[in-house]
Amino acid sequence: MEDFYNLTSDGDLFTNYSTPYYQPDVAGTSSYPGIYQEPEPGDQDLVEVWSEELQRQQEQSIYFAFITNGVMLNVVAILGIIGNIISMIILSRPQMKSSINYLLIGLARCDTVLILTSIFLFGLPPIYDYTHTELLRTYNAKIYPCLTPYIFPLALTAQTVSVYLTLTVTLERFVAVCHPLRARSLCTYGRARLYVTLIIVFSFLYNLVRFWEANVVEETIMERGVNHTVYLVVASPLRSNPLYISFYIHWLYLIFIYFLPFSSLAVLNAAIYQQVRRANRERQRLSRLQRKEIGLATMLLCVVVVFFLCNILALVNNLLESFYEILIDELIKLSNLLVTINSSVNFVIYVIFGEKFKRLFLKIFCSHSIWTTFGGRESPDLMTHDDSLVSNGDGRSFSVRGNANNSLHLCRLHRSGTSVIRNGPSFKTSGFNKSGGANSIRVPRALSPGPCVYYPAKGSALKSSDWENEITTSTSLSQL
Repeated sequence: MEDFYNLTSDGDLFTNYSTPYYQPDVAGTSSYPGIYQEPEPGDQDLVEVWSEELQRQQEQSIYFAFITNGVMLNVVAILGIIGNIISMIILSRPQMKSSINYLLIGLARCDTVLILTSIFLFGLPPIYDYTHTELLRTYNAKIYPCLTPYIFPLALTAQTVSVYLTLTVTLERFVAVCHPLRARSLCTYGRARLYVTLIIVFSFLYNLVRFWEANVVEETIMERGVNHTVYLVVASPLRSNPLYISFYIHWLYLIFIYFLPFSSLAVLNAAIYQQVRRANRERQRLSRLQRKEIGLATMLLCVVVVFFLCNILALVNNLLESFYEILIDELIKLSNLLVTINSSVNFVIYVIFGEKFKRLFLKIFCSHSIWTTFGGRESPDLMTHDDSLVSNGDGRSFSVRGNANNSLHLCRLHRSGTSVIRNGPSFKTSGFNKSGGANSIRVPRALSPGPCVYYPAKGSALKSSDWENEITTSTSLSQL
């Protein structure tokens, strides 16, 4: 994410997500320092050619900003806000409650804040610059300058929270995958809430000084014989201090926003990737919980890869500004777009790689009636506590359903004339005889508290000795 203040010839203070670099853009200079120089006043032909070239570059820059930030950024931002809201709804469901999901909810919240600030700072102004629509005239002349000194620090705070939440998610996965014995004590819901709180406090304190970087001044201009009051954002004395620019804006920004988190993410994800590869080679020997952790680690690896790809251009811009004082306007606008994409794309990654997330999404938003036909209470993996599938060992499958009284009903799914013989509690079996009539045998309620199913109902499961004479296999509904 970039952070750039540029005082233009009109006195406006423009902000972008790159390292802040205060450079008065005096009338007659270019955004590419050292490439073009203003000709001598006496050479009229060169002055006209230079003015035409400068105007052509300005028109191209306005059109480029309109396409990248005015159109693409706003479209991505709107879709990203919708996706983040859906992600927060799904991840906050009771069956999704976990430490990692709480961190992802916090990431979705700060990404939403970042997207909103991107719209106000970078999405709306290019639309007015290109179209000069009256709908945005008041916003561009009065609202935007007054909001910028407050929204921009908020955007940088959200960026800092997003970076360190991504690092925390990676660290949590590293512990769960590479040190599973310590995960039970370190990767808890309470600790996740503490981590999010500490990251928000740190990010706010780190960016607190940003609120004193800009001032709003009021000026009166003459337009078509009428006086108009406009508000301009100018750099404050603190923002113009060379020591402040060098120490805080350049070095601290590069260290705390890029070098430290990027290097940590690279090391941690390299270790996670090696563990995932090793686990995939031994997948048949993994438990269900281990396979779940590996799948979750793979999904979050994709989140981190997208984070790297979308922030690498902003890092390049910061390095160019900090060490070479080179500002390339097109690259800055592209990096702003990429940062917005990074904050908007996590929902797509969750749907593609998160099976549990995808099932909940389909249940809530796409095919609610299909899922509710099974009845029962929702289990942690979107199954039901009251339904499961079992086999009596002869190749025929049955649905075991517990009612409110904990009595059991065995309903045939495939073949008729099926009986279940077991030592211990019996079932009520129902089917059709050869003449088409129904056969029903009711037996006393079982003494055991419930069926031994994949997702047991509330209460303890049957002991293994109760089933020792029956060959039983179980599977979840998602495998049908």
